[in-house]
Amino acid sequence: MPEEKRRYIIGNVESDTMGQTVKVIELVGNSTESWEDAAQNALDDADETLEEISGIEITSQTAEVEDGRIRSYKTTVDVSFVLQR
Repeated sequence: MPEEKRRYIIGNVESDTMGQTVKVIELVGNSTESWEDAAQNALDDADETLEEISGIEITSQTAEVEDGRIRSYKTTVDVSFVLQR
């Protein structure tokens, strides 16, 4: 089976940043409501400390289950941002 290639979606990077270096970090967001809410929570936390976030890629979605019901949602995201010099 061919090796899976990892792909990062950089989103809508403005044309003047295309020559700059983009860094990607992995975060795990949590929510009691939904996977989408968990992804947004991760992005909100990243936005508090990072500048020029250009996109995210959702790499996995999991959940904690208790008594046959989802207790919490977890979404792992790769956040890409332009490095500041």
